[in-house]
Amino acid sequence: MTVETAGVPLRPDFVVIDVETACSRVSSICQVGIVGFKEGVEIFEYETLVDPLDDFSPFNTRVHGLTCDHVFGAPTFGDVHAAVDGHLSGRITVAHSFFDKGALSAACATHGRAPIETTWLDSVRVAKRAWPELPSHRLNVLTKFLGVRHKHHDALSDARAAGMVIVRAIEHTGIGLGGWLAFAKGRQATGPKPAASGPLKGERVVILGAARDGELARTLAAAGARIMAAVGTTTTKLVLSDAQPFGRFVTAHAEYRRAEELRKGGTSIEIVTEHELRRRLDLTVR
Repeated sequence: MTVETAGVPLRPDFVVIDVETACSRVSSICQVGIVGFKEGVEIFEYETLVDPLDDFSPFNTRVHGLTCDHVFGAPTFGDVHAAVDGHLSGRITVAHSFFDKGALSAACATHGRAPIETTWLDSVRVAKRAWPELPSHRLNVLTKFLGVRHKHHDALSDARAAGMVIVRAIEHTGIGLGGWLAFAKGRQATGPKPAASGPLKGERVVILGAARDGELARTLAAAGARIMAAVGTTTTKLVLSDAQPFGRFVTAHAEYRRAEELRKGGTSIEIVTEHELRRRLDLTVR
């Protein structure tokens, strides 16, 4: 399935890949599923069985149900490398754990193909931050929690489900794709450099619903605030961006819940809307 505009496929915001393997050798890819998402909507899918040129172990077959009979006559990974590379190369690629990243790398090496250059995002790590209260962040647990239809250990269904984890996490937390990539890279205190002086000097601010390098972040940094990646014990303000229509659902966001927990524990952290903070500081009110 591909959604097109004027005959040209839409460029996805991110793609998701899942692979199944035939045995304990991670290079033994026997199924590939890829799904592209644009603005929270699936816009294309790609799925193929793959002849791994390797043995099928009983354990792996019990997991995904595939055997050598299923892949008889299917292309090898060397045959499908170009298609997989075309979908992933130069894009943000999501996988539920980095098993798939390792499998692709091993398969490229085994079949003498060039490594696939892409920016990886682990949906397990995203889920753990978005829903820390869950006892497990396995894909089948998450899809049940989120109400997403899912056939576990089918590569295409797993890819689609992992993509929905990212979509729902963005909706749930107000953290955009760039923010999740920043978390993945461990950048905990990024954003514009705070001014040496100003009404927010010494404040450590987290913005919910807007980018840390966006207009609001630059405005607050110019007033002396240090823009942080996530709410922590040193955070002094959680600012709710006007760009995100939170409404009564704001309390569902992970950063908001964290701020409330810290307040209950005695930490002095203020939760304030962008409009109110701009008015208070006599900044431009939009």
